[in-house]
Amino acid sequence: MIARRTLLAAGLALAAGPALAQAGTRIFAAASLQTALTRIAAGYRGPGAPLRVSFGASSAMARQIAQGAPADLFISADIEWMDWLAQRRLIVGGTRRNILSNRLVLIAPKSSTVGLEIGPGMPLAAALSGGRLAIADPVSVPAGKYGKAALTKLGVWDSVAGRLAPAENVRAALAYVARGETPLGIVYATDARAEPKVKVVGIFPQATHPRILYPAALAKASPAGRAVLDYLSGPKAMAVFAAEGFLKP
Repeated sequence: MIARRTLLAAGLALAAGPALAQAGTRIFAAASLQTALTRIAAGYRGPGAPLRVSFGASSAMARQIAQGAPADLFISADIEWMDWLAQRRLIVGGTRRNILSNRLVLIAPKSSTVGLEIGPGMPLAAALSGGRLAIADPVSVPAGKYGKAALTKLGVWDSVAGRLAPAENVRAALAYVARGETPLGIVYATDARAEPKVKVVGIFPQATHPRILYPAALAKASPAGRAVLDYLSGPKAMAVFAAEGFLKP
């Protein structure tokens, strides 16, 4: 049985003076941002430092905020979960902005010899060779919803719907493939880039799924939080995101 792992990263307590170290800015972010945002948090020394970041499925992060978790800033991997919080008046008006975009890819273990051209009617089920397809939960997690939309558009969802290895977030799906527990998986391009044990089999055409956008917004009003949000959408942070493969929205 495929082991399930929770990929909620512990908050990063960074040295920035005694007073700020007790406060800081708490960021709840989509799991796919883990590599890039951890780098950014480690180097941030502006207002609201240190940055303490928790990663997980956008759905899980949003629900935790709704349940009263102490988040100052939320970054989602799709607009729907940000809308969900907005409808509940749990984000600060006027602070929401789309800061990043991404691509959706099909991956395999690095040693795999699978060759598959992504297109309508592609033999995805046959390519699994009796194994399962790693994918984030296609019901609630953005990466999984994008993946289901793409496979449905290509006419192959029904052929693999009963052969999924659903994961709690996209990094968990990535781990299944990296460990060789599944022969194929669907993740973001940035996840594949961050994991040397996998390779990209193909890139899903953007027309097959809703555009992948990462909206960010304050969950609490504060000058320090706004400064952090401005920094994350500014040139220095964007250079780090770009280096990790993220695209501008």
